[in-house]
Amino acid sequence: MKALWKDTVVAESDDTVVVENNHYFPPETVNRDLFIDSDLETYCPWKGKANYYHLKTNGEKNENAAWYYPDPSEEAAHIKDYVAFWRGVKIVE
Repeated sequence: MKALWKDTVVAESDDTVVVENNHYFPPETVNRDLFIDSDLETYCPWKGKANYYHLKTNGEKNENAAWYYPDPSEEAAHIKDYVAFWRGVKIVE
């Protein structure tokens, strides 16, 4: 699976985990050079607190386009630090 934004591969893995129709990419498979920490946090009742990243490529910024769970609930422990995407990021095989 590949996560693409503006025709740039931001993550690629043969081992994503699908939760609620979102592909979560292992942390070592994302291109960290394109990620900027965000202050945004949200809360999921069963997964816990999510933190976000902005994406930046080719001079353009996609705010809060990726999220992850640094300290998930026990039920979601299998996606700890895995990264999922939205806001125009395409997931393709």
